[in-house]
This record gives sequence, structure tokens and C-alpha cells, in this order.
Amino acid sequence: MSLLSELFQTFKSKSVLNPGVVAKAAVSRVKYNNAVSGKYDNGVALTPPMGWSSWNLFRNKINEELIFETAKALKDSGLADCGYKYVNIDDCWQSSIRDENGRLQGDFVSFPSGIKSLVERVNSLGLKLGIYSSNGTLTCEDLPASLGNEAVDADTFAEWGIEYFKYDFCHNVRISSYAPQIIGINIINPVSGEEFEFGPDDAVFSGDARISQAADNSACRYIDGLSANMGSFELPDINVSDAGEFILTLIFKKGGRIDKHIEILVNGSELYRTDLPATKAFTLEGRHQIRIKLLQGKNTLRFFNPVASRMDSASVQYSAMANELKRATKEYAEKNGCEEKPIVFSICEWGRNFPWKWGKSAGNMWRTTPDIRPVWSSVIGIYEFNVLLYNYAEPGAWNDPDMLEVGNGKLTFEENKSHFSLWCMMSAPLILGNDIRKFIKPDGTVDKENDTYRILANKAVIAVDQDSLGIPCRRIKTNGAEDILVKPLENDEVAVCFFNKANSRTSMNCPLNDIIGKPFVSIPKADKYLLTDLWSGEEKVIYGSVEAMVPGHGVRLFRIRSL
Repeated sequence: MSLLSELFQTFKSKSVLNPGVVAKAAVSRVKYNNAVSGKYDNGVALTPPMGWSSWNLFRNKINEELIFETAKALKDSGLADCGYKYVNIDDCWQSSIRDENGRLQGDFVSFPSGIKSLVERVNSLGLKLGIYSSNGTLTCEDLPASLGNEAVDADTFAEWGIEYFKYDFCHNVRISSYAPQIIGINIINPVSGEEFEFGPDDAVFSGDARISQAADNSACRYIDGLSANMGSFELPDINVSDAGEFILTLIFKKGGRIDKHIEILVNGSELYRTDLPATKAFTLEGRHQIRIKLLQGKNTLRFFNPVASRMDSASVQYSAMANELKRATKEYAEKNGCEEKPIVFSICEWGRNFPWKWGKSAGNMWRTTPDIRPVWSSVIGIYEFNVLLYNYAEPGAWNDPDMLEVGNGKLTFEENKSHFSLWCMMSAPLILGNDIRKFIKPDGTVDKENDTYRILANKAVIAVDQDSLGIPCRRIKTNGAEDILVKPLENDEVAVCFFNKANSRTSMNCPLNDIIGKPFVSIPKADKYLLTDLWSGEEKVIYGSVEAMVPGHGVRLFRIRSL
């Protein structure tokens, strides 16, 4: 089995759909320009986020004291000073029941003090707390998740002071690509009684949208052709006397055992999304109501279903949560007169729906692969896939090849160095997954000779990952066993990584002209260059090429500048 085949076999172990659970017919309201286009841009993660997560080592065996002890160890060990700021709680932190207001709450046994209290304790160390949920009806460990509860969960996280949010994809229910067949639309202000009625003849059509007639009832005319992003229609010039909240009733043709989805864009800025459950056709007409806000004077409503694929469905659902997070942190800060705490939004749908194509508009980072494991084949398989996606990442928006396994499993010292170096070259988030507490000796001092610590605390290598340009490396040469990676750095410098995937050591070299001549590299041509080995710290002047002996499963990582 090839490395990539092995990598994607892990897809089969993920529970992506619970067929026994039907998603809620929820309505979400978001700003249109943020929801479907442009960059998410919430002002955080301008360099790849750094921190620690509970999942890789501890799985479901977590509690509030373990999380705080790890946070304290991050600070006391000096890793926080290296940039590791986020302490992230993964799955299994929550109770299986929401509170009386429908809010998530910490497990009563393992997190008895509550998450807000834990946030305050972690913040007191100068660190930030992250949390987890799933874009589904349940999390991967079958606990309450956030699909259909985006607004209330975002408000809860903002109130608690959460600053990092990993959003998984287990038990996801795909949005239907089918749209309702609309017989009529009623819009009424329940306070003033102002009311509007529209039929198919009032609509202005685009694409495949059209008026159809029921074969079994010639008197029934309805708007059809909205499914799978094939068509849309508008109701222009709805003149409203007073701005306010209106009840919009969709009168639709019943029938078919398939859920329907419709989105309503109001005045080009406010987007309402809603799902209609499958219906039985005992009667011809069904009704579905949602609340919308209209302005005084002329209003325009556009009706459509943008979901033509599973990728579209994931994009819409992640965008819904993304925009609720931005809304919630802003509103909480304004309401309480405090500084806003934006939340780093980590999209974790395992690369199934090509998130690198849409993630930039929906979050700060997106998983490109299935879960990593602490074995060499997993690290290599993920690297081989993620290294090809360099064009999609930039400051505030990162490819995420999953958390680090450095210090876990049976990876050798050279394999751990390679793992860490490759993630830094690819501008990946650096989220640790090992037991940080082991770096603190019984006498309270730091075990700086620990092999794992030496890797994770190497500030020169970390600087490659955290470079302000935010440009991932490109693989400029490979023969299958030996790769040469080049990453542009600020101040007209460049990082070069020799990576040997073979079992035995090998000599590698690269002419400087092969590096300097690349259009994405800005290092100026010179007679000589200063080369710094980022793992040994050795410096030397070079002239024509970079040369090094590279151990099996190992790397040599250099920083180069002209003299």
C-alpha cells in the first residue's frame, strides 16, 4: 500500500454521518459578504498558531487539573516564551446534557469548576484556552455538538473567553442540494400588521429558475429550478413603511422524501439560511416560516440554493459557525465594555471537501488530511499531500496537516526532528500533543537536555514557521527518496531543507543558482552567502552550492542570506 493510500484509509474509520439523526431545521443569519466570499480576516493567526492539544496523548482521559497543569508546564518550561500560547481542550470536555438555556456545559465530574473558571486560570499564566466541538449532531465521541446550535454555542464560547476553537466533522448531516418548489410567499410585520403577498408571476428569474405547473393539478403553479445552484429569483421593490422584524412564510409544494434547503439574501447584505424537512403529501401546500429583518423603504429579496456538492455543504456549514463566532465576540465585548477576544477558528473536516479551496473565507486554518498518528508512515503520508498545497496558505489562513506527534509513539530522534522541520517549512500550525509536564524535573527545574524538549524549543527552527511573510515552502527537487524544499523568508533570506526519506544516510547538494533563480525567492544574487545550520547552530560562508550529509529519515535545515 502506498503512503497516500495508507493515509486516506483512515477516512473509513471516521463516523461522518449518523443516519438515525435528522438535522434541525435551523435558521442562521449572517453577513453575506463574510459568509460566501472574501477572506475571513478576524485579525488573529497572522502567523501559524502555536500551542498544545489534549487529544493526541490523552484522548478522553482529561480533566480541568490536567489542562491547568499542562498550561503551567508550558509557562514554567519556557515553551510559552517560544510562542506556544494556546492550551486546547479537545473532545470529551462537555457534559452529555445542555443546560436549561440550551448551552453547552463542562462535564460535572471532570470539569466541576466550569470552563469559564478554567479560562481565567489559564489566562492568569499569560496563555489562552481553546475548546472543541463538531459540525454535526454529535462530536466524534458522541457528545453534544454544534450543528443547528451555532449561535448559542458561539455566544457561550465568547462569554467564557475562549480564544481558539477546533470544529470537527463527525456526525455531519449534509445540506440538501434540493430547493423547495415555491407556490407563494407571505411577508408580515406581526406588530404593525403590514403584509405583502407574492406569487410566481411576481418573481424575476435567473438561470434555470422558472414557473412550472403540477401535472396532477393544473391549477398549481410554482417556482422551480432553484436546486443545486442552477437558478434563483428575486422579489424587487418591496416597499416597507417601517423597518423591523417580519415573518416570511414560504408556501411550497409538498411531496418527496428529501429535505430541502433555501437561502434568502436581503438587500444584498443579510443572508438567511433555512432547511425544510421532508414532507408527506396528504395536502398539496406546506408552510415554512422564518424571521427576517427589512429596512424602511425599498427592499429586495433573492432566493436560491448554492449547494451543488458535498463541498458546498461543508463550506456553508463552516461559514455559518465562523460568522457566529465573529458576531459573538464583537457583541460580548460591546455589551460588557471590554476588549474583544477574537477566536482562532480551526476547520477540521479532514480534507474531505477540499477545504483549501474555500477555507480562507470560512476560518483561520483547515485540516488538509485525516488524523495523524505517531508513526513514520503517517507523518510522511501527510507531508506528501500537504506540501503540494502551498498556493492556498497566507497570513491568517493556513493549511493544517494536523497536530504534532513529536515525543509520542516510537518516532526516533531524527524522525521527530524531520516531523518538526517539515511542519515549520510548510508554515503549519504547531500544536503539540505530548505530555509537557515531563519537561519539569521533581526539583522544579527544566530538563533542557530532553530530546523532545530540544526539538520543540528550537527558536531558530520555530522562526522559519513564524516568519512574517507566511509563505509555505515549495519542493523544487525530488527523486522520490530525497526532497529539496525552499521557503522564502523576510529580509530577503531563504530556508532550505534537505529531506531524506530513505533508511540510510545520503549526501545531498543543491546549486545556489537553482534556489536564487526561483521566481518566488527574493534573495539577491551575490558572490558569497552565509549559511546557518538551524539544528546545530553552525555558520559558514558558501559560494556555489549547499551540500550536506543527511541521515536516514532525517533532515538538514539551513537559513541562507547573501553577504
